Amino acid sequence: MSGANRSLKPSEPSHNNRLSFALQAAGIGTWTLDNLHQQIWCDERCRELYGLSGGESVPYEQLVACIHPDDRLDVDIAIQRAINPQSGGTYYAQFRTREAKTRSWRWLRCKGRAFFSETGTAYQLTGVVEAIAPTTNIAGNLIEEAPIATGLYVGRALIVEQANEAILKIWGKDATVIGKPLADALPELQGQPFLDILEDIFATGKAFTAQGMPCDLVVDGTLRTFYFDFTYKPLRNDTGEIYAIMNMAVDVTEQVLAHRQLEAIQADLLQTTQRLGLALEAGSLGSYELDLATGLMNCTPQCKINYGQPIDVPFNLPDLMHIIMAEDRSYVEQAITQSIEKQTAYMAEYRIIWPDQSLHWVRASGRPTHFVGGKPTKMTGVTQEITAQRQLQLVLEQQVQERTEELEATNEELSATNEELASTNEELIEANQNLTRSNENLEQFAYIASHDLQEPLRKIQQFGDLLKTRYADPVGEELVYLERMQSAASRMSVLIKDLLTFSRISTRQASTSPVALSLVVKEALENLSVAIEETSASIQVEPLPSIQGDNLQLVQLFQNLLSNSLKFHRTDESGALVPPIINIRTSQVAVTDLPVSLKPARSAAAYYCIAVSDNGIGFDERYIDRIFQVFQRLHGKKEFAGTGVGLAICQKVATNHGGAISAISQPGKGATFSVYFPVPI
Repeated sequence: MSGANRSLKPSEPSHNNRLSFALQAAGIGTWTLDNLHQQIWCDERCRELYGLSGGESVPYEQLVACIHPDDRLDVDIAIQRAINPQSGGTYYAQFRTREAKTRSWRWLRCKGRAFFSETGTAYQLTGVVEAIAPTTNIAGNLIEEAPIATGLYVGRALIVEQANEAILKIWGKDATVIGKPLADALPELQGQPFLDILEDIFATGKAFTAQGMPCDLVVDGTLRTFYFDFTYKPLRNDTGEIYAIMNMAVDVTEQVLAHRQLEAIQADLLQTTQRLGLALEAGSLGSYELDLATGLMNCTPQCKINYGQPIDVPFNLPDLMHIIMAEDRSYVEQAITQSIEKQTAYMAEYRIIWPDQSLHWVRASGRPTHFVGGKPTKMTGVTQEITAQRQLQLVLEQQVQERTEELEATNEELSATNEELASTNEELIEANQNLTRSNENLEQFAYIASHDLQEPLRKIQQFGDLLKTRYADPVGEELVYLERMQSAASRMSVLIKDLLTFSRISTRQASTSPVALSLVVKEALENLSVAIEETSASIQVEPLPSIQGDNLQLVQLFQNLLSNSLKFHRTDESGALVPPIINIRTSQVAVTDLPVSLKPARSAAAYYCIAVSDNGIGFDERYIDRIFQVFQRLHGKKEFAGTGVGLAICQKVATNHGGAISAISQPGKGATFSVYFPVPI
């Protein structure tokens, strides 16, 4: 059944008569609000309290008009909260209305409950209303005027009935929280003990007091921890029932934090004192306090030990002056006097005579303290027996003197050496100039080799081709001689080209830019594509690192190594070609793991090792030193073509890049050439 079809006036069956009489006797009125039609039904006592005249049912607006203008908003907020399904439907409000006869304002307390349809719509509110003593209003005024933070929480729902500016400031809230349950006004209290404490006060009636208790509050949008001295005091009505709890609080956050800081400082001071004691003990440091007026000294046992005195016998300033050697006594007295007059630190090292007549050194320091009228009355400090240090110092001073004399003699020798080095430097400059001229001559030779020497060879080959055409049908051995001549000219041309390459690599500085070795090997393979296809070679290349170097020189290096692997291939028993299998692998080797015989041109913590291995004819490792020399060949020119310069070029390129090259092999089992490059930092 919808709210619109419900009866506005509740039924009054006979079994409720006793309840009605009890309410009338208590001066309590009842009411029912039809929320959908904004009509309110009031019994006689309710109408009397509101000062209404007329029938039992009146418009809700007419009833609101009877409420004090300052209280109407609070009543409306309380009703809106009650008809919200999430609020639980509880309605509570305190407000003022005029008495019908005197027209003076009086306070009413109104309680009720909302009823909701299946769709969650509040269709009806039913409740009671009663006049309350003016003490509640007086309490409200007292709370507003209270000099400390004060709030009033009514009922077990802990409705914030009153909250002065001080407590609102502590909460970081404004007056809109008044009329809300405390748990809604300060949701951050969930999980903290305060709501449980308030509930316990309603159950036991016992007040609660705490000092320096932490409380987490959201202030300016930030959850922060504060500390409070506060009380929860239960308030009772005329019947002795607890109807509210008054909260009075003082923010003591600064005091609590200051106290904690003080405790931390005290703890640090205690630790410092303990460490100081340990340091004094570890360093054999004794401490003393000297009374400047009487000369009496309060010495620790270690202090007396430092002076060679029994620890159970008094030891004062006159006793100290007596054991100080006469030569040092005036110096000590002057140092103490100056420290007192200028109020500065005192420091002195002097000699004393122990009771066994042995000589000892003591270092003493101190500072004037306990000032009265601007003048110190005491001096506090420490002492240390430093005889061993002094003896060591004397030995060191003697050694320093001897060393100084040795250094002076060495300096004279160095001066003479510098003169020799200056002369040597001039010789080196002259040698460098000669080397520069030599390189220039080499470049000129390279130019001549590239142009002037190649030209006659080309003419020899051209004339040979003409003669071969003329003697196409030779009677004798003319054609054989021509072919030998052209073959020799061709070998000479290749040799000149290789020498030119070697000369360029030897005399020109390698450029330094990032070079990807994978691209270098790819370019070398493209240059050798014809030879690879002719030999049906299989080549596997691992991903290679990048280094700093000269791209052209590095291409030449790997092209020479790959060319050798293709050239020095094996044949089977029938004389057929065994296809070359070439693998290029990479690894990183620490300098400590390099082969003993390997000497890279530049030192580094680690090196990239690029290994080029094949299944060719191999060679005897007895000739390992020869293969990297210019014009050194292990095979005749009829077996394998070549000039004996290729591996020398490889070694030169590796050296130019701060690395080195090595090889391992066995005849008939292939060879592996390993090139080492420094790993860039």
